[in-house]
Amino acid sequence: MVSMEEKIRRINELYHKSKTPSGLTQEEKEEQAQLRKEYIASVRMNLKSQLDRIDIQNADGSVENLGEKYGQRPC
Repeated sequence: MVSMEEKIRRINELYHKSKTPSGLTQEEKEEQAQLRKEYIASVRMNLKSQLDRIDIQNADGSVENLGEKYGQRPC
């Protein structure tokens, strides 16, 4: 399994290559799109996980968890 750091490194490599006169091949463009899609999904999942663990204190002093309040819906 490829780590997220390796995916980010590859995304950056492809970006820099795309700025050269030779550009990217069609396969590299598809790889770049797939890696970006995976990266964005990972960021969304991590953010949702963090938000689901947040507790809010209401004006009446009660505390509610956002994950429980909004049903921990999938991204």
